[in-house]
Amino acid sequence: MIRRFAEAAPGIAAWFTLLVLVLFSWKLPVWVVFFIVLYDLFWFLKIVYLSFYLRYSFNKMRKYMKIDWSAKLAKEKGEESKKIKHLIILPALHEPYETVFRCLDNLSRMRYRLKDMFVILALEERGGSKDMEVGKKIEEKFGNTFGKFLITMHPDKIPGELAGKGANDTWAAKQAVGKIIDTGAIPRENVIVSTFDIDTIPGHEYFSLLTYKFLTVQKPERSSYQPIPVYTNNFYNVPVFARLVGFSGMFWQIMQQGRPEQNVTFSSHSMPLQALIEVGYWNRGIVSEDSRIFFQCLLHYGGDWKVEPLFYPVYMDAVEGTGFWNALRNLYRQQRRWAWGVENLGYIAEEFTKKTDKKPVPLRQKLFWLWHNFEGKYSWATSSFVIFFFGWLPNILGGDAFQMTIFSYNLPEFTGNIIRVATIGIASSAFLSMFFIPGRSGGVSKKQRLLYLLQWALTPLTLMAFSGAPALDALTRTVLGGKYRLGFWKTPKSVNAVE
Repeated sequence: MIRRFAEAAPGIAAWFTLLVLVLFSWKLPVWVVFFIVLYDLFWFLKIVYLSFYLRYSFNKMRKYMKIDWSAKLAKEKGEESKKIKHLIILPALHEPYETVFRCLDNLSRMRYRLKDMFVILALEERGGSKDMEVGKKIEEKFGNTFGKFLITMHPDKIPGELAGKGANDTWAAKQAVGKIIDTGAIPRENVIVSTFDIDTIPGHEYFSLLTYKFLTVQKPERSSYQPIPVYTNNFYNVPVFARLVGFSGMFWQIMQQGRPEQNVTFSSHSMPLQALIEVGYWNRGIVSEDSRIFFQCLLHYGGDWKVEPLFYPVYMDAVEGTGFWNALRNLYRQQRRWAWGVENLGYIAEEFTKKTDKKPVPLRQKLFWLWHNFEGKYSWATSSFVIFFFGWLPNILGGDAFQMTIFSYNLPEFTGNIIRVATIGIASSAFLSMFFIPGRSGGVSKKQRLLYLLQWALTPLTLMAFSGAPALDALTRTVLGGKYRLGFWKTPKSVNAVE
């Protein structure tokens, strides 16, 4: 009962807010005016506040990208680093050979000891003979490149499992522990697990930096390690909306790197193998296994778990499709799946109330994470609509009497001023995005760069159509439950690499 109510709460609150705003715009438009003014001011101040974290983390990322982490690791932690092994899990389903090759080829060129990298290509039984054929070709090419290379085949339709990434990752990790770690007498506490989507291209110093962090942070065995996802692998092959959503998600992750106390694991991430085993691996029955593993650890260790920011990029694909409209459909579905992380709220609400023999999570942390998860999903589904749409509604629905008031005259002007000020923030993000545009044959002309800057004018529409709407869709499905609940949807991957 607690779980069901908690996961539905953001959706109920979101619809209540939007419907009340519509009703009050008709019946009590002055009240809506005051609400909109305060709400816009709140978000303006919040954006200013977050912009400091964006700049701080962006500058730190640029600094980290210039450091020779391989040399730094060898100089400062040379002997200690030799005992660290990396287990790298690459789940794949219906992926073309070129996509898988791109990922493995990049790993083979890491500035790290390849003999200490154990690579697992995690295939699915439902992928059939075509996926296995791709796996065999990859094994022929890279089978002797790393310390160990293993292909696993996750069985289909295991009772209690959702056909998704979490189940495959867990199967692969267990196979690797049995066939590589334990049989090789490798201490589990010396192994770091990284799970990467098959389109992930880590920067070449990633594992050197990860190892250095693991050997220098205060509690390495109680930490996850989070890189910054940069969605530019296929930058020149995706619609403008996919680029803007990709940049928005990237900027959010950059800001979160400066606020590790609020961060959770997302998509590609790394963590100690011993902890992964102790918490029971990734959850095999949910969509959002990447963020759930953080909360599993938080609960298991009584709140003694954190995300250690790496301030370092891993390059990934933005969403694309077989055509423009198919790409937009895929983009919507991807964002809806990400917003389905609201299922974590029900999980932690239920677990926080249970009595167990384990050390309990402190009350302050419980309240923080409950509010953080609720407010994050609620704002995701409502803020873009309130800021960019509802500010005009009282003048549309308020009637002749309201339109004769000073409030009617000043509200559009005030809302317009707020949006114009917000444009400064959008312009700042636009110029910042220029740093991430990948190279291409023949270079990028000044005209093309100008067009990439001007595309940010579509930000309000993008946020409503491909952020707010899919989030509201996901939250509505949690309220309705049953057949409306989401299953795992695999984002189509590209075969286009960064040149």
